[in-house]
Amino acid sequence: MSVALRILDDGAWVSVDDTRRVAVSELWRVPGVEFCRCDLADIVVEGFLEVGVDGRTVEARLYGQCIVCGESGTTGWLPVGRIVDGEFYDLDREGGAAPTGPTPENG
Repeated sequence: MSVALRILDDGAWVSVDDTRRVAVSELWRVPGVEFCRCDLADIVVEGFLEVGVDGRTVEARLYGQCIVCGESGTTGWLPVGRIVDGEFYDLDREGGAAPTGPTPENG
């Protein structure tokens, strides 16, 4: 089973199977990323650069600004969702990227 991943509208959306699923202007809480000097970066996403898959995890590279320190830049690959049984499940990026839908661990 294949899943189509694209970036739409000049980096404003991550599309999964031709449906807009992840948008810019969201606040992402990202621990342990080499983005800025903050222990826990609160990044306002300004645009997506790349999208890809690592196993079942949909990942993206993005650019944005930390609202804590003001640093702007790009990230490495960050999880944005998971594909389980052909369906996309978004991740809770404010709460540390915990899955909001079923995973192999919780059904």
